[in-house]
Amino acid sequence: MAGNIIEVTDSNFEQEVLQSHLPVLVDFCAPWCGPCRAIAPAVEELSDDYEYKLKVARCNLEDNPGVHGKYGIRGIPTLLIFKAGNVGGQIIGAVPKSVIAEAIEKVMDEAPAFSPVTIP
Repeated sequence: MAGNIIEVTDSNFEQEVLQSHLPVLVDFCAPWCGPCRAIAPAVEELSDDYEYKLKVARCNLEDNPGVHGKYGIRGIPTLLIFKAGNVGGQIIGAVPKSVIAEAIEKVMDEAPAFSPVTIP
């Protein structure tokens, strides 16, 4: 596992993902999953490409059924991109690095879910 990728579990998911001040890409996977292993190098490269701008995490669904159920993960690999504690993007299946990067950029460019309103 690359040094910039953290492991998230049922017990630390809220702290590491939902409360993160950075957007978070979570790779929901399993060790036996061929497509998960196929996209792993792209996810690792993206963790380096977006260092200090994006947190990248992996969640082994076999060991963390709570997270699996909460987000309705039905197929793996599933990549969810969180921003301000909310899911801002989702990718299901093995896709090229460029598709993942495009989804990350879209979420990062979006305004936060709760923007302050200025009244003149």
